[in-house]
Amino acid sequence: MTREKNPNDLFVSPEQSMQVYNAMQRGLSRREAMKVIGAAGVFAAASGAFPGFSSAWAADSESATPQYGGSIRVAAHSASTKDTLDPALGATAIDYVRAYMFYNGLTQYDEDLTPQPCLAESFENTDNGSHWIFTLRRGVTFHDGKPLTPQDVIFSIMRHKDPATGSKVASMVEQIDSIRALDDQRVELNLSSPNIELPSILAVSHLVIVADGTTDFSKGLGTGAFKCQEFTPGVRSIGVRNENYWRDGYPYLDSIEVVGISDESSRVNALLSGDVQMINEVSGNSAERLKTSDGYQVKATNAGNYTDLVMRFDQQPTSRPEFREAMKYLFDREQIKRVALRGYGEVANDQPIISSSPYHFDGLPQREYDPERAASLLAKAGVSGATVPLVASPAASSSEDMAVLLQQSAAQAGLNLNINRVPSDGYWSNHWMKHPLGFGNINPRPTANILLSQFFLSSAAWNESGWQNEQFDQLVIASRGEPDEATRKQMYADMQTMIHEEGGIGIPVFLSSIEGFDGRIGGMDRTVPLGSFMGYMFAEHIWWKG
Repeated sequence: MTREKNPNDLFVSPEQSMQVYNAMQRGLSRREAMKVIGAAGVFAAASGAFPGFSSAWAADSESATPQYGGSIRVAAHSASTKDTLDPALGATAIDYVRAYMFYNGLTQYDEDLTPQPCLAESFENTDNGSHWIFTLRRGVTFHDGKPLTPQDVIFSIMRHKDPATGSKVASMVEQIDSIRALDDQRVELNLSSPNIELPSILAVSHLVIVADGTTDFSKGLGTGAFKCQEFTPGVRSIGVRNENYWRDGYPYLDSIEVVGISDESSRVNALLSGDVQMINEVSGNSAERLKTSDGYQVKATNAGNYTDLVMRFDQQPTSRPEFREAMKYLFDREQIKRVALRGYGEVANDQPIISSSPYHFDGLPQREYDPERAASLLAKAGVSGATVPLVASPAASSSEDMAVLLQQSAAQAGLNLNINRVPSDGYWSNHWMKHPLGFGNINPRPTANILLSQFFLSSAAWNESGWQNEQFDQLVIASRGEPDEATRKQMYADMQTMIHEEGGIGIPVFLSSIEGFDGRIGGMDRTVPLGSFMGYMFAEHIWWKG
């Protein structure tokens, strides 16, 4: 194939509303943003000066020319018989990868996590984020040739509001009051309360667009860069190039096979033997091994991924506040970073928003390792000398190492932790959030509000500990449309304080996302800090140099 890449093919020229949106994201009011845009003039995508638009997104490494053809095999760290091609039900990295391979969203994240036009060529809002209009891109077809219509968008979004769907993002979509087609190209969304982050929400993998009326998702029928050739849950998925893809010149590869290999050492050995060409969830020890192996490279990104200790409010003894607080004081965070992560991480403070986020609250005193204080709290909780089971699994990254270190710390405080190691297969459906004391692993989210909405709202499907706080819920919703930056930051500070003091999770460290790959894969310099595999969106942007 001899197609040439045009860097500007990634995004068709957006309307003035895009500039307004980005200005509001930086804290300007809509009126202020309009003044700025009016003074600067309307932007054209070809100018290369789109606000928040990274040049690395628009053009791959200058030292390499993309090549067409070739196939690769990718191994993710988890797979099970519950794997799905229904984006609403996606729960693991391998599900998210498939969602972005076979489907597209109305919007898509760039390397700065700013939502850019995708199936929507432009979007605009009024009323400080309560009323939105998305203009669809013309000429887009699904894999079966059906043209994209507003009805597809309406169906794709509204199905998340139906309890029968079981959507993992129902708590995020409930704010959408109504949606309707204005004509054959425009869709209008009305929210129950303002939210200037709606374009970011619509870029998550769960909210990609499916065909109107779809009930059978086994074929992965979308508008994405790859068509589903094979899907066997828990075994493998194969995507082949969509020759009619709307984004001219993409993708580069002929096909991608995605498999799950739960054991980390087996994933690394599969890479080194040539059985696969890319893997995720590489340990610190294995990263050092790969660095010394000819022909292989390592990529580490610290974007807010964390493995947390989950303490359920509806079970014993974790329902007792003194017990939960004691467990947080039993984290030797520096030791966990050094031993469990081999230095690939950042010490955390039981708050889920990483220090690099503009909404991270650094006013909380760092919770230190204090087994004596923990012993006193355990006595108040009535569990001194007790034996408590702790569930860990390779599925929750580094949780087994963390569990061993926590077990040693707990012994010094008079608590016996009995580690129950369970396999990766089925962990997220059979064990996560099912035991009094266990581990979760939360991938980064593009905005602080999305993270808090998905994992801490009382109504969230993934409210890990079952913690409920009405004041917190009100702050999450109010912060979505708060136009004043200082006020919004204070809201997030208050929410992080509540989680730190009252919540049922303990976050000792943030984990670097480490990937290993064959050096013959091109385009890997691109980074989207949402998790492994370029925020799960690698498929469209890499090529094979072999």
